[in-house]
Amino acid sequence: MDRVKAPTAAQRMKFYRQRLREAGLRPVQIWVADVSSPGFVETCRRQALAVAAADPAGDELLAFAAEAADWPVS
Repeated sequence: MDRVKAPTAAQRMKFYRQRLREAGLRPVQIWVADVSSPGFVETCRRQALAVAAADPAGDELLAFAAEAADWPVS
């Protein structure tokens, strides 16, 4: 009796990706900052200050976001 070989992990991933593509999806790779890297906090602070200085409506938007966070969820 011949034994049927199970697909390898690479083959399973290939089939999985094929099904996703057939469903109209496509892969996307996203790179994010390493929060444990040295200087991460300082870089965030510097960028946030730059955005705040460039956006005169920033305080208004921040207030709106704070109010929106308190909206009841139905």
